[in-house]
Amino acid sequence: MTTSERGPRERMVFSAAQLIRREGVSAAGMRDVAAHARAPRGSLQHYFPGGKEQLVNEAVGWAGRYASDRVARFLAALPEPKPSELFAEMVRQWTDEYQTTGFAGGCPVAAATVDRAESTVSTREAASAAFTTWTESVAQALADMGVPAERAGALATLMIGALEGAILIARAERNVRALTTVSQELGPLLDGAVGRAG
Repeated sequence: MTTSERGPRERMVFSAAQLIRREGVSAAGMRDVAAHARAPRGSLQHYFPGGKEQLVNEAVGWAGRYASDRVARFLAALPEPKPSELFAEMVRQWTDEYQTTGFAGGCPVAAATVDRAESTVSTREAASAAFTTWTESVAQALADMGVPAERAGALATLMIGALEGAILIARAERNVRALTTVSQELGPLLDGAVGRAG
């Protein structure tokens, strides 16, 4: 769905996620979100009576669902589904972005966690739920490829943790080195887990 096909509420949630991923929660003011979404400022109160906190939490939830949905799409597109190839696609999403448009953006869930985990309980809970949604989809994909269920969840956490850390390093270094490294180094470990109980 393109931005123009979204309704005003969806555009505002999407816009909030985009602003958070670039500048953090503090920079995602309600006026900025309305301008980015090309939505009337008055509609913010209508759609988000809980104010900025509600909007941020919904943007974080959207980001978790987006990441989860991408896992399914990556898996469906693999000619030979292997855990290493799934992780390579998860990483490639970021290396492609950074090599074509620069290093301005990161994960909105991570950004919201850094900015609000200690100060806003509802945002911490929204971030936790978003990571859970994403982790569960990765774990299910691993299980579908033959990784025993007792290992799939732990490896999904490892994959997401390595990816998030590599995103931070890549943005700091302005280089995709960390992303390609985690993909290369974790690939054999992930493939080695197929059919092996923990």
